[in-house]
Amino acid sequence: MHSSNKNSSRRDFLKMSSLAGTAMVLPIDVFANSKLRENIEIGLITDVHQDVMHDGEERLQVFIDEASKRNPDFIVQMGDFCRPYEYNKPFLNIWDSFKGDKYHILGNHDMDGGFSRDQVRVFWNMPANYYSFDKKGMHFIVLDGNDPNPKPFSGYNRYIGEQQKEWLTNDLKKTNLPTIIFSHQTIEYEDGGVANLKEVQRILENANKEAGFQKVLCCLSGHHHTDFMTQINDIYYVQINSASYQWVGGDYKRIRYSKEIDEKYEWIKYTIPYKESLFTFMTIKNDKIIIEAKKTEFVGPGPEEMGMPEDHPHCPTVPKISGFKMKI
Repeated sequence: MHSSNKNSSRRDFLKMSSLAGTAMVLPIDVFANSKLRENIEIGLITDVHQDVMHDGEERLQVFIDEASKRNPDFIVQMGDFCRPYEYNKPFLNIWDSFKGDKYHILGNHDMDGGFSRDQVRVFWNMPANYYSFDKKGMHFIVLDGNDPNPKPFSGYNRYIGEQQKEWLTNDLKKTNLPTIIFSHQTIEYEDGGVANLKEVQRILENANKEAGFQKVLCCLSGHHHTDFMTQINDIYYVQINSASYQWVGGDYKRIRYSKEIDEKYEWIKYTIPYKESLFTFMTIKNDKIIIEAKKTEFVGPGPEEMGMPEDHPHCPTVPKISGFKMKI
């Protein structure tokens, strides 16, 4: 997917991912001003790509079935979900069948086909492009990384504009609660992430300095279809893997299901699909945040068997979500 330096191989990454089981320390009692008295559980799924996958409904249904059984405090789909076509209503109905609280995040591909953000938002019954809410002594912020690109940025919109940055700054000032940020595009990795992510990082870091405690704990994103976690200035950044696949492009295209599926779903051949749907549940406790591990297999040959170049260490092609733990 990306070029990498010669010292970073896929096998090296798998060794590095042992960090997933390590508690990562945040230095201050961030819940000192919080009303958190019981655990918060959140279901997370991202990048289902109903308009690419032949089995998008099945992948979403497995997640909703598990969420309905576990009854978390809320669930979030983190973008690249479905376009606002009438024939996607059954897919959306699966999402809406969850009886608890549920939240949407706009992905860049949700507007493919010439749709506007407002059209997608109305189709999903989403209250706003970006917004925030509180739950059990925690504050949660949903960002929209699809503001129009100013020059010199090109391609898919991947920007957070002045109005949204001002809103984010003010929203963080208004809360004294520990905060988690959700976005589709990562605000950690520049190659394909939010183009002005450094500006957004400064807003988050300034909010922590002004608060005098670790107000912003971590930022979660999808978009890259990968499994990665890092820390920048005491804030953790986690990329949640796609429910469906990794994109590999024309050089490695291959029919992995049947000719009939390939004819009807023309973009699957450009992917390495995951055998089972990937999703996770995140639990916030007084002393730690846990992202549950989930692992599956590739459908057909994986990147090594296909002779693909080594991954960038920030974007490994792996059919899993690691069991990340953050001690707080």
